[in-house]
Amino acid sequence: MPDKFKIPETHSDFRLNKRHYTNSELKQIAYSFIKEGEPYEQQIGSFLMDWLKPTSYIEVQTSGSTGKPKKMKLKKEHMINSALATSKFFELPARTTALLCLPAEYIAGKMMLVRAMALGWDLDTIPPSSNPLDNLFKVYDFSAMTPFQLDNSIARLHLVKKLIIGGGAVSPRLRKMLKDVESVLYETYGMTETCSHIAAKKLNPKKKRKAERPFRLMPNVHIAQDERGCLIIKAPNILDEDIVTNDVVEIITYKRFLWKGRYDNVINSGGIKLFPEQIEQKLNEVLDRRFFVTSMPDESLGEKLILFVEDDFSEDTIEELQEEIDKIKSLSKYEKPKKIYLIEKFEETPNGKIHRENTLKSRVS
Repeated sequence: MPDKFKIPETHSDFRLNKRHYTNSELKQIAYSFIKEGEPYEQQIGSFLMDWLKPTSYIEVQTSGSTGKPKKMKLKKEHMINSALATSKFFELPARTTALLCLPAEYIAGKMMLVRAMALGWDLDTIPPSSNPLDNLFKVYDFSAMTPFQLDNSIARLHLVKKLIIGGGAVSPRLRKMLKDVESVLYETYGMTETCSHIAAKKLNPKKKRKAERPFRLMPNVHIAQDERGCLIIKAPNILDEDIVTNDVVEIITYKRFLWKGRYDNVINSGGIKLFPEQIEQKLNEVLDRRFFVTSMPDESLGEKLILFVEDDFSEDTIEELQEEIDKIKSLSKYEKPKKIYLIEKFEETPNGKIHRENTLKSRVS
């Protein structure tokens, strides 16, 4: 017997590009998107057709940001529950005006559509681009972007009252640029398996604090740690079973945690655990080009910290970089790279991200 699920009728306040659609009408518009639409509309149409099928799940593709891309099944009921939690956490009721500027191919874009249908939002869709707000003049209550889109949209952020950021780390340089922005901005934590975010923290809070601001959990989400110090997510409303992540965290309270880095990236240098993600955030204060930190074997330390910078080779440049790094007060002596390598061009993944492993293999034997 096929796995059946009765899709709820769209909310009476739901609007897609200014028009309300019932479920049956959505099938028609989805079909026209697939047949005649632009590539981003074809993605929207494909998702809507999958959503309206009488099955209890949809197949989604992970982005591959923390491993190889893979397909997985998400329950539609869980996606609706996630939408309800988002509405409650961010105070986004029916008739919220929202902008979809992410591809509907991945979970972040799909969930914007689910929220609109389930919560009764007024959702506009535009082609995903690096500068999504450039040709817009309407003010929206809510949207979601990647850090790259955010970086290119700072001058026009007044067009979005509340904005969530996901899909990558927000650099200290970008954080500084956001401190006087009036819009309320949130960095999110989540993954495809959890139907997008399960926690968020403000990027530009009015009350400043010296200590790092922790992530705050969405409603009906609970957390624990395994023996490695990695996050365990317990959320029966959106998960059939607990998820054990590879994210090393510090749990502050039952509702708050600090993210430290990926367990698979931890460097053990002379018995000191170093988290590349945290070190890179600190190095961002002085480095204005692409870089990453990693490790290589060392006889005395076991592993030694090294820094790769995308630049033409020059001894003078290495000396200048070392001087700049030495000025960073937040870096402990253990977090300062033991060696700097200048690489003219980094190896890249198919979607343009730095391929750390291949870059390391190509330059260090």
